[in-house]
Amino acid sequence: MAARSVCRAGSAAGRALLWGPRPSAALLTLTRKRGAATYAQTLQNMPETQVTTLENGLRVASEESNHPTCTVGVWIEAGSRYEDSKTNGTAFYVEHMALKGTKKRPGSAFEKEVESLGAHLSGYTSREHTAFYIKALSKDMPKAVELLSDLVQNCALEDSQMEKERVVILQELKEMDSNLTDDLDYLHATAYQGTSLAHTVEGTTDNIKRMTRGDLASYIDTHFKAPRMVLAAAGGISHKELVDAAKQHFTGAHLTSKGDSVPTLKRCRFTGSEIRARDDGLPLAHIALAVEGPGWADPDNVVLNVANAIIGRYDRTFGGGKNQSSKLATLAVEHNLCHSFEPFNTCYSDTGLFGFHFVSDPLSVDDMMFCAQGEWMRLCTSTTESEVTRAKNYLRHAMVAQLDGTTRVCENIGSHLLHYGRRIPLEEWDARISAVDAKMVRDVCSKYIYDKCPAIAAVGPIEQLLDYNRLRSAMYWVRL
Repeated sequence: MAARSVCRAGSAAGRALLWGPRPSAALLTLTRKRGAATYAQTLQNMPETQVTTLENGLRVASEESNHPTCTVGVWIEAGSRYEDSKTNGTAFYVEHMALKGTKKRPGSAFEKEVESLGAHLSGYTSREHTAFYIKALSKDMPKAVELLSDLVQNCALEDSQMEKERVVILQELKEMDSNLTDDLDYLHATAYQGTSLAHTVEGTTDNIKRMTRGDLASYIDTHFKAPRMVLAAAGGISHKELVDAAKQHFTGAHLTSKGDSVPTLKRCRFTGSEIRARDDGLPLAHIALAVEGPGWADPDNVVLNVANAIIGRYDRTFGGGKNQSSKLATLAVEHNLCHSFEPFNTCYSDTGLFGFHFVSDPLSVDDMMFCAQGEWMRLCTSTTESEVTRAKNYLRHAMVAQLDGTTRVCENIGSHLLHYGRRIPLEEWDARISAVDAKMVRDVCSKYIYDKCPAIAAVGPIEQLLDYNRLRSAMYWVRL
């Protein structure tokens, strides 16, 4: 800092000596062209995703790279959407139990074997998928496949361990019940009321208390089948070795579906409605509003993601003040409308939720909702090409950034094969993004947003939130 201060006070010659000559416009143009070419080459030179389907229907997919580590995981078509009101929470319970030992490696023996490799084991359950994955050294990939096969085929379900996990899950549910600020579960409950998508992933306290070993065993026997699974890997591995390991360990008889026992998803009806949990004791209001969006494979998703990038996101911790690229963020700063807001596009196999969530002070709820809905109407009627260009560049950056590391790539492979039946390459995603223009954004937003009945979930001090009919009337403009 001292040198720079002297430079500012010194002569032009001193500044030139310290900082060097300014690059010419031609050089800057050349640098930009090189950057663009590098991006295009990066898309074209991405490693190929190799996919092999075994005789029992298991799909084995991998992306090879020069990483010294690898991530290997199993993605399964199983989640809370496959449950009913009496069995809700089974998938989440199974996830807990699967990580607590198998018939071959009971108790803590499974965890110790993972730790002996210096590996990391994790898993998660969502409304449509369950996943288990291991991050390890590349040379330990065959052992990781063996451990995963043991986990999904030979879950111990010991009575003593079940009781321990029951206590853990009930404590988690208690903490969730006391945290009313998670309004996305409320949003699902009202938007998909009367359907399986209204269920939470964790289930209900009553269900967890009465769940038995037989319930978990039945769920595993129904859903953990080879045709419903994807074995994915990314990192310094060989696809041939991965396939050989899968053939060795994922060929058990109970992985084969029994006739007509394959579970099917029922259509989940979207209902424009609202749910309010008013609590004036909370300091901030948490509000989410959404319309029905498309399923995973619908090409409209790309356009809607561009629309969300135009809306942008904001948090008070962000820098920039009023100089935000997002118009809604600029309004939020200038008029102190909210603490944060973020749009979302949550997709499922045949439906989705397209909307936004914001956190605001009690006396700013009405103003923030008015501005947010106004931004939706502007997307439907007057989106500009400059906004679309900026949003597309943002999406390209996010697309590449999310594939940093073997775990993210592995998850991308597994989820893509379940969602689309194939891994969509980055070059194809880039082409889809490039094809979007302002007219497409206006048309697609009008299709899903304009004059549609929204679902609303609001938690906290929400006295200022207008009634549903008033909010519904803001989903269109009356113009002369």
